[in-house]
Amino acid sequence: MKSPIRPTDNEARALVRDLIHNARFAGLAYTDKADGTPMISRVALVSGPNGALLSLMSDLSHHSAALQHNSLCALLIGEPEGKGDPLTHPRLSLRATAHFVRHGEAGHAPLAEAFLSKQPKAKLYIGFADFALVRFTALSAHLNGGFGKAYVLNTDDIDEAMR
Repeated sequence: MKSPIRPTDNEARALVRDLIHNARFAGLAYTDKADGTPMISRVALVSGPNGALLSLMSDLSHHSAALQHNSLCALLIGEPEGKGDPLTHPRLSLRATAHFVRHGEAGHAPLAEAFLSKQPKAKLYIGFADFALVRFTALSAHLNGGFGKAYVLNTDDIDEAMR
């Protein structure tokens, strides 16, 4: 049987760039620190400086506590729009690590500015003491660009897509 995975090309990288730059939220998969089972949550997500993927999380949230315990996670980016079969719409499954950037730490201010430029309503709580920005670093990704368009991307492919 022939592999359904296509070689990663500029068209795939452009689709990754579009999915990431247009993202406003994503599904976040993480490991529950209490029992080691997988869990998923919806989080706000934006593309920040140099294509950095950013979220804003409260320390009170279950997913924040889990990521502080184990930074390995996955993001599902891309939502079906319009009519038709939702499985034919592009989506990016991204394996990543989460790094918390807190108030007063180096780099927090430009990340906060970038986050607020795309999620302005977060201005109401971004300054709360229990909130931190979370920067996701991509490890690898699977892109489903629609029917018959599957790709596996490594960090070089993802970095190139974000340029």
